[in-house]
Amino acid sequence: MVFTIWGLKSIQIRFKFDFFSFCLERFHIMSATAAPDYIDVLIIGAGPAGLMLANWLGRCGVKTRIVDKRGSKIYNGQADGLQCRTLEIFDSFGFADQAWKESNHMLEICFWNPDEQGRLRRSGRIPDTIPGISRFQQVVLHQGRIERFFLDSIKEHSDISVERGVLPTEFSFDDAKAADFEDYPISVTLRTLSEEEAAPPQQQQHHRSSTGRETVSDGLFRSNLAADDTNELIQAAEKRNRVDQVELVKAKFLIGCDGAHSWVRRQLGYVLEGDSTDYIWGVLDIIPITDFPDIRQRCAIHSASHGSVMVIPRENKLVRLYIQLQATEHETGGRKADRSWITPEVILQSAQRILHPYKLDYTYCDWWTGYQIGQRVGNEFSLKERVFLAGDAVHTHSPKAGQGMNVSMQDTYNLGWKIAHVVKGYSDGSILKTYQTERRQIALDLIEFDHRFSRLFSGRPAKDILDEEGVSMEEFQAAFEKGNEFASGTAVDYGPSILVAKTDKSHENIVSKSNLATGVLVGKRMPSFKVLNQSDARPWHLQELLPSTGRWRLLVFPGDLTNPETKQRFGNLGEKLGARDSFIRRFTPPSQPVDSVIEVLTVHAGPRISIELQDLPAAFHPYDEKLGWDYWKVFVDDQSYHEGHGQAYAKYGINPAHGASVIVRPDQYVSWVGEMDNYEEMAGFFSGFMKEQTNTKSEE
Repeated sequence: MVFTIWGLKSIQIRFKFDFFSFCLERFHIMSATAAPDYIDVLIIGAGPAGLMLANWLGRCGVKTRIVDKRGSKIYNGQADGLQCRTLEIFDSFGFADQAWKESNHMLEICFWNPDEQGRLRRSGRIPDTIPGISRFQQVVLHQGRIERFFLDSIKEHSDISVERGVLPTEFSFDDAKAADFEDYPISVTLRTLSEEEAAPPQQQQHHRSSTGRETVSDGLFRSNLAADDTNELIQAAEKRNRVDQVELVKAKFLIGCDGAHSWVRRQLGYVLEGDSTDYIWGVLDIIPITDFPDIRQRCAIHSASHGSVMVIPRENKLVRLYIQLQATEHETGGRKADRSWITPEVILQSAQRILHPYKLDYTYCDWWTGYQIGQRVGNEFSLKERVFLAGDAVHTHSPKAGQGMNVSMQDTYNLGWKIAHVVKGYSDGSILKTYQTERRQIALDLIEFDHRFSRLFSGRPAKDILDEEGVSMEEFQAAFEKGNEFASGTAVDYGPSILVAKTDKSHENIVSKSNLATGVLVGKRMPSFKVLNQSDARPWHLQELLPSTGRWRLLVFPGDLTNPETKQRFGNLGEKLGARDSFIRRFTPPSQPVDSVIEVLTVHAGPRISIELQDLPAAFHPYDEKLGWDYWKVFVDDQSYHEGHGQAYAKYGINPAHGASVIVRPDQYVSWVGEMDNYEEMAGFFSGFMKEQTNTKSEE
C-alpha cells in the first residue's frame, strides 16, 4: 500500500511537472508569434553574395539580419578567383589591399596541347589580364579569407552579425502590402538548429602522406552533385520540438543568397532554366610534387585522349587543379551524377594521365570536391521588388572561368544601394526594377560565355583540320583571349533604364552625349586614372574618390579654368548647384550634410598652380561652420611630383576646351554624360526617381 501511494504521488508530481513544461512551451510559442522582430532586410545565406549585401546595408544604416543554416564559416577551399572588377569593389569598401597582399597574382596563362605525336607541349602564352583594363589584375585567394574581410568590415561599420545554424522554415507574403515600401509584407519563421544539425555533411577521405594516412574534409556538401538537405534539417529540428528557438521575422525585403538549392527560390515557385552536361570535374587543392614546368602559372592543358586540366596557382604554395574525370562507367545522361566514386585518389589519377609524361603527386591536400557542369538561369529574379534572388540561387555555371563568386557578389553590389535608398526614402521603388533587368542579362551573357568556354575546354583536341568532332586549339586560345575582358568583370554594360540615360532616350528629353567623353561609356563602370588633389598635390586614382558610401556622384570636368569663358560656365553651374532650391538640396534630408546623398567632385584640366581653391564657387568645396572648407572635392589632371601624369582628360576622351559632366551611381556605374554646365538635364535625371526631402536649410 505504501508503495502504491508513493507511486501515485510520483505520477501526480510528474503530471504537475509535465503540465508546467507544456505551459512553458505554450508561452514560448505565444512569445514568438506575438512579438515578431520587425526589420528592413532579411538575408538568407552568408556566403560571399550575402556578406556583400550585409556589408552594403550596414554601411548605409539599414536594419538587417543575415542567417545561414551552416554552423561555421568556410576555412578552406571553395571559390578562389578574384577578378579585376571585384577588387575595384573591394577597394571601394577599403579592404582590397588585404586581398592584394595575401593572394597569389596570376599574370600569365600558358596553353599546353598535344603535338602531332600526341606528346604534351606548351603551345602559347598570353597575359592573364588584359594590360591597362584596370588598376588591378586577377588574383586567387580562398573563399574563407574573402569572407573574413567582409565579416571584419561588417563588424567595423555596423551592428550586424551573422546568425549561424539558423534555418528559415516558413514564408508568407502579403500581396496587398507590396506597393507600400514602408510596410512589412514578408513573414519568415526562423528555427535554430543544434550544432550537429548545422554541421555540413562531409566525406572524410584518407590521403597519402609521409607520416601515414590522414583525413581531408571534402567540399562536396556545397557541390552541385550534392542533394539539398534543407527539408531533412527542418524535419530534424521539428522532431526535437525546440519551440524556444523559433522566431517570427517581419521584413520589408527578403534576399535569397542561399545557393543553387535555394530555399527562397522554392518558396517563390521559381526555377532555374537550362541544362547540365555529362562532364564531371574534380578539384584538388594540393602542394604539388611535380616536374611539370608551369605549375606556378595558370595553365589550360588538353591531353590527346585523357581530358583536360586547369592549373590555378594559389597562395601558401598551394595549387588548385580542375581535372576532367573519365567517367565512362558513371555516365549521367544529363542527370545528376553519382558522386560516391569521386575521391582524391580518383581525381589525382585522372590528373596524372592528362599530364603524362610529366609526373604529379602530393603529400598534402588542403581540400577537394567534384561537380557536374551545368548552365542555368532563373526565370525570375524578384517577387514584386520585395523578394530577390542573387548569386547561385538564380544562376549556376562551371567554375573554371573564375566567375561564380565574382558575379554573385556583383549581384548584391548592384542591389544593396538600391534597397538602402528605398528604405531610407531617398528614392522611390521604381529603381528596384532595374535589378532584374540589369543582372539577368549579365547572367545570360555569363551562361553563353561559360557554355562556349566549357565546351572548348572539355572537348577532345582536334587531330587535324578535318576532325569536325574535335576542338580546334587555335579556336580555344582565341576564345580565351576574347573572353578575358568579359571574365575581368569590366565589360558589364547595363542597358537603358531609369538609372542609365543612354542615347536611346531611356529618360524623356534626357539623352547622354557620349561624344563629350568618348572614354566614359554610359552603363559601364567609371574607369580610373590618376588625378591630383588641388589643395595638397597628392595623386589619387579617380575610383578611390568613389568609395561605397551610398552617395551618387556628379563629376564635373570643366576643362581649362584659365579660359575666361570656361570659368564663367563653371561659375554659373556652381551658382545653380549651391542655390537653396538646387536639386542637390531638394533631394537631401535637412538633417544631413549637403553632400550626403549627391556629392559633387571636380576635375579641372590644369595647370594646378594657376588655380586657387578659394576662387572657385562654394558648391564645389562646401563650407561647414565646424569643419571649415572641404579640401577633398577639387582635383586636377596634372603632373605629379612622384607618380607621373595621369592624362585623365585624354583617356576619358574629354576636350579640355569644352569639358563634360558625368553622373555616377553609388555602385560606380555611369548614368549620364552631358554638357559640363547642363544643370537642367542633371536635375531632370535625378527627378525621374528621387524623392523630394523637406529641406528648410538656409543658403550658405
